[in-house]
Amino acid sequence: VQLQASGGGLVQAGESLRLSCAASRRIFSINVMGWYRQAPGNQRELVADITRGDITNYADSVKGRFTISRDNAKNTVYLQMNSLKPEDTAVYYCKADIRTGFYNLDEPYWGKGTLVTVSS
Repeated sequence: VQLQASGGGLVQAGESLRLSCAASRRIFSINVMGWYRQAPGNQRELVADITRGDITNYADSVKGRFTISRDNAKNTVYLQMNSLKPEDTAVYYCKADIRTGFYNLDEPYWGKGTLVTVSS
């Protein structure tokens, strides 16, 4: 299983971006899906995650500006980022807890990062 992330880029402060991340093949089920980010010199941190039942969780730094959503039929998670700030600059990674078969347990899968750069 591969997670394909897209949507990063260079924007100015106050602008918006939408990230997408899709699983590469049909799978049994996906539990929690989320977005993490890592800025230079910093540890990877949770930005937001969402359960299969659409319960969401956000880092305090992005509450009110970012919205996470998912399309279970497409095995895809999205991150709508509004009012971007220079401190949002980081490599963004998607993560999904995937169950590949009926008898298997959830396993964490990570996508390759996508760079978001916000200029002031």
